Amino acid sequence: MGNASRAAIISDRRITGLSADVIAELVAEIGPLWHERHQSKLAFRPRKRAVGAGAKHRLVFVDRLLTTLVYLRHATTHDVLACWFGVDRSTITRAIGEVRPLLAKRGCTISLGVRLRTLAEVVDYLGVSGKTGITDGTEIRVRRPAAGRRDREAFISGKHKQNAVKTMVVTDGNGCVLFCSPTRSGSCADITRARQLGLVKLLADGPAVEILADAGYQGLGAQTGGRVVTPPHRKFKKSAPEWYEEIYERRRKAHSSRHIQVEHGIAHLKSWRRDRFR
Repeated sequence: MGNASRAAIISDRRITGLSADVIAELVAEIGPLWHERHQSKLAFRPRKRAVGAGAKHRLVFVDRLLTTLVYLRHATTHDVLACWFGVDRSTITRAIGEVRPLLAKRGCTISLGVRLRTLAEVVDYLGVSGKTGITDGTEIRVRRPAAGRRDREAFISGKHKQNAVKTMVVTDGNGCVLFCSPTRSGSCADITRARQLGLVKLLADGPAVEILADAGYQGLGAQTGGRVVTPPHRKFKKSAPEWYEEIYERRRKAHSSRHIQVEHGIAHLKSWRRDRFR
């Protein structure tokens, strides 16, 4: 790719979703890691010629990073990216496979000097800062797994009756994404996914933090000493007194108005085609 085309991609935020300054930061931080990993692969394998011999990369690291960002942002096929960057489809596939793990390992930058990579770091950050966390699960529809796959039926979501993958998202009170878990099959319940990720143990043994959650997480409050706050239980199923209905609706709406911020964080993730991380 020529310098003019590369500059056009970097300057237009609609293409990558990131500003030129952020892209420059990614190049400076991830570039040396990619180069070191690439050199280690060349050095620690049987070779018939010296390291550095042979054809040079037609796709330099900056272009590899831009390819990955465009792929994650717009879910563009590898064939289209290959035509755009003037390389073979296999080169695009290999580039995305190399850069994407480095981006995931980099973690989530919250503020200057604060970067969160694991759920444990998120809980510690909330405890130190005194902020409230908000968590929820979300599903992304995916193609039906290939016939013969052993866990094929596990992808069928009981909620939406479609093939999907599920992830758990944690944001702060303003909807800023702090953590997004690896995806699992859509049949997994929200509360089960939270337990699999160790949220119960982290909250029970960690700092005193408040985590808002929806009704799908009811039961975690008792297991975490009240640190997971869910909507109020409805004590009267039939013929509830008027005074109770008023109190119940007021508490339910108050919880919902705070919990809605996590939906904004989920919407931001889905604009990046989160299903591509599976």
